[in-house]
Amino acid sequence: MKKAALLTALAGALVLSAPRPALAEQFDAVGAVDAQYDRTARVARQLWEWAEVGYQETRSSELLQAELAANGFTVTAGVADIPTAFVAEYGSGGPVIAILGEFDALPGISQSDAPTREPVAGLHAGHACGHNLFGAGSLTAAIAIAQWLDATGTPGRVRFYGTPAEEGGSGKVYMTRAGLFDDADFAIHWHAGDENSAAANTSLANRSAKFRFHGRSAHAAGAPEQGRSALDGVEAMNMMVNMMREHTTMDARIHYVITEGGTAPNVIPDFAEVFYYVRHSDPAEVEAMWERLEAAAEGAAMGTGTRVEWEVIHGNNPLLVNQSLARMMDAKLRQVGGIEYTPQERAWAEELAASLGEAARPLAVASEIQPYETSLGYGSTDVGDVSWATPTVGVRTATWVPGTAAHSWQSAAASGTTIGFKGAQVAAKAMTLAAIELFTNPDLRERARAEFTAARGEGYEYRSLLGDRDPPLDYRK
Repeated sequence: MKKAALLTALAGALVLSAPRPALAEQFDAVGAVDAQYDRTARVARQLWEWAEVGYQETRSSELLQAELAANGFTVTAGVADIPTAFVAEYGSGGPVIAILGEFDALPGISQSDAPTREPVAGLHAGHACGHNLFGAGSLTAAIAIAQWLDATGTPGRVRFYGTPAEEGGSGKVYMTRAGLFDDADFAIHWHAGDENSAAANTSLANRSAKFRFHGRSAHAAGAPEQGRSALDGVEAMNMMVNMMREHTTMDARIHYVITEGGTAPNVIPDFAEVFYYVRHSDPAEVEAMWERLEAAAEGAAMGTGTRVEWEVIHGNNPLLVNQSLARMMDAKLRQVGGIEYTPQERAWAEELAASLGEAARPLAVASEIQPYETSLGYGSTDVGDVSWATPTVGVRTATWVPGTAAHSWQSAAASGTTIGFKGAQVAAKAMTLAAIELFTNPDLRERARAEFTAARGEGYEYRSLLGDRDPPLDYRK
């Protein structure tokens, strides 16, 4: 029997034996999440230890699928032509509430759970963006929501989306493009952070590509006239793009890393590669800058006697904020509150905070809820594409020591500790309460849907920044 079929069969068996309290009023949603702390911590720690990168998260995806199946969810694996993407559903009828779960790690950063810099030998990736917490916290929320549906007999479905490769792989974009969110009424997500907030922050649209230059090898001293350096092509492109920065709008962000540039100075490299990201709050501006980026690549190849080709790797639309849902989530987060450190956690946090320098913030921030506001965030996320397919709301919780930046060794360290696990529990509680509100409040559903329709505009048709390319399953290899 195939794995997906086995998980589905197991799910069907367990649905029949699920407990059903006599009275719906007896169900404590927050308590249901508290009761799952051990699962949250166990799953989050396991994902943290594996630290699997985008589209390679085989064990991480299987673990989440197995946990959901063991709690009565019907699991469909390998969706959108992505082996590690899956959908798991519980309940019947509608509304359908989507819970997003990520689980990919970042390459190039490794860290133990120590409060000082301590790379892990042999491990070349780490959960420095807290996606281990994201996956585990969303898992807990989905199970708690399923328990509530079962206890109350409320019609509706909770659907967990296992979304791989958020870090540069745009897993959710391919899932959106495949129509997997078309029948979802609302989507809820969350993210690790250094504070608790349900602020209505949008994000930047972005597109990335690997530009590959091909030249001709020769001895750099003995026969330089016979060579054509692919690295010269990369450097010429970078120089032109850096000059282009002066002539872009304020929200523009362009960054790159040379991923291959040769191996020996006395060998003219016949291959070099540079990996570019382009971001802007307006997708149309991303596409306009992209045309200039491609022209720079072609000009660099022409001027250096090389040849260039490029492969678009990922592209995300900006988050479409829904104020009706965001204000509701803010209220739920305030109902839950932040986290309190134990004496041991406080000592650990104080030691780590010493490495943050001027960025360090008071540890009390972890227990506070930040003011509600609407603002532009300068990061990018593939949740953006989901938000154009269905009304979407998110929350951020203090899983890291206040002042910690994402994609740092400090965030990777905290993501493997009880500080991170507690933050994931806060997120799970807020998401669970938000889902219950959506299931039981038709007026909110109507307002949020009307706002969503108006924001997209008449005649809206979804268009991804990826085009029609297949998922880049080997982009982290």
